[in-house]
Amino acid sequence: MSNIAIEFENVGKMYRLGRVGTGTLSHDLNRWWQTSILHHEDPYLKIGQTNDRSQKGTSDYVWALQNINFKVEQGDVVGIIGKNGAGKSTLLKLLSNITSPTTGVIRYKGRIASLLEVGTGFHPELTGRENIYMNGSIMGMTKAEITRKLDEIVDFAGVERYIDTPTKRYSSGMTVRLGFAVAAFMEPEILVVDEVLAVGDAEFQKKAIGKMQDVSQGEGRTVLFVSHNMAAVKNLCRKGIVLENGQVSYTGTQNQAIDFYLANNFSESKTRIADSIIFKKSFIDIYSIKINNSENVESTIVSNTEYLDIEIEGETKEPFSFDLIVTFKNQSGVPLASLEEGHYKGTIENIKIGKFKISKRIHLPKYLSKGVCLLDIVLHHPNVEYYMKCLDCAILNFDGNYDGFGVPLSLSARGFAGLECE
Repeated sequence: MSNIAIEFENVGKMYRLGRVGTGTLSHDLNRWWQTSILHHEDPYLKIGQTNDRSQKGTSDYVWALQNINFKVEQGDVVGIIGKNGAGKSTLLKLLSNITSPTTGVIRYKGRIASLLEVGTGFHPELTGRENIYMNGSIMGMTKAEITRKLDEIVDFAGVERYIDTPTKRYSSGMTVRLGFAVAAFMEPEILVVDEVLAVGDAEFQKKAIGKMQDVSQGEGRTVLFVSHNMAAVKNLCRKGIVLENGQVSYTGTQNQAIDFYLANNFSESKTRIADSIIFKKSFIDIYSIKINNSENVESTIVSNTEYLDIEIEGETKEPFSFDLIVTFKNQSGVPLASLEEGHYKGTIENIKIGKFKISKRIHLPKYLSKGVCLLDIVLHHPNVEYYMKCLDCAILNFDGNYDGFGVPLSLSARGFAGLECE
């Protein structure tokens, strides 16, 4: 495998739905007879259906994972992203030998330390100290090696006062802190981390991400990281794998994978930009919101595009005065640029009773980078009241020439640009 730390080759995992123990013996005997005695293909592999939890299927067998193929080089930090039920945790459980694959082969080099759930591998009746020694022993470490690492683990976890208390009395935050510290400091060649860091506070999440960076960059160890936090994936990982319905739908750099995931997620969750309206005054009715004459939530902005046309149509039973705010954000939710004439220029527009149309042509910066930008559209009266919020309402795929991400901004703007409109 040369420099390959992890390799998945045609890996699949099938589960039988329904109650365990209801008719499973006959299924198991039939499978054993067909595969072990007659040397036929497993008859249930053919009837397994794709893992789409949102739709009812006709088979009792479902592929939690199917045809998974990828390689991870030593020292890589790979983010595994996807919607709930996509198969992320199942993939990590297969790698951690918690369960076995139905098909295919998994190869890896070195010891694996897994942190898949809060308190993974902890015995609730044992103290924190005893659990550290037990976990270290399971990983093949000697008592002397564990003792040498003990102070670092306890200090990192911040549970020194409770280290001789049974872990059943720990809070979920304390448990995950100690669990992560054990997994990270036991010097595994491969560190597997599921979405457990969400339990910790902001300070601990920062420490944990810093430690994973040290493990991968400084010590050359391999990290597989599952998270719904796109900012954490972007900051920690160098590569990304997107899972969808139990299959790999995309592999690439972390930014490319995040862009792909966000684009698909937006496309599936809503079809019209106006579907994202989360608040409006009862006397105002919004018919549609269009970007460049399209109501679709996803648009491609080509490199020579100079402006963006925003159009809002509706009807009001009362007159109102408004300021239109349009904010561009990167995939981590950080604002990049904004149109807000009421704030910058004190420009307030008036709408009379009846049907109305609000049209704005926003001048885009001269250089646009390739990548994904999210859009917020807000209609309000400055410092008075909001009429309508449409947050994360559209996703713009910039097909630009600049090699960075998002909209390149001048240093004088301190990372945030005020946009002009006609």
